[in-house]
Amino acid sequence: MVDVIFSRNSVYQTAYHVVWCPKYRKPILTGQVGESCSRLIDEICDANSWPVITKEIQPDHIHLFVSIPPSISVANAVKILKGSTARKLFTLHPEIKKELWGGSLWSPSYYVGTAGNVSAETIQRYIERTEHIKGRR
Repeated sequence: MVDVIFSRNSVYQTAYHVVWCPKYRKPILTGQVGESCSRLIDEICDANSWPVITKEIQPDHIHLFVSIPPSISVANAVKILKGSTARKLFTLHPEIKKELWGGSLWSPSYYVGTAGNVSAETIQRYIERTEHIKGRR
């Protein structure tokens, strides 16, 4: 469920379903790289006070269901998430550079969808269900 958030100058209830992929859709988000990525996303969201509703790290893409305040554009939030995770993952796991030529970790595009309360629960169930099909590719 998406909570109503009270800030100093606004009250909001936002929920964004964001999906992004590694460059060339390489399945590199496994094992320690996937765990590091998950932890980094949590740290970035915590530092920015963006509540994570749910997330799922697949080998070749990330689903993040997050509440971002209206004062931050979704494009800027995604830029922060992708940029920070890329820098830190390349530092923590330099071996992934061998898989990705050109110096970029993430594909330049992403998907974002908005949700109200009813569809927010549906999105959350969908993301949580994908956990059970990780090995089916």
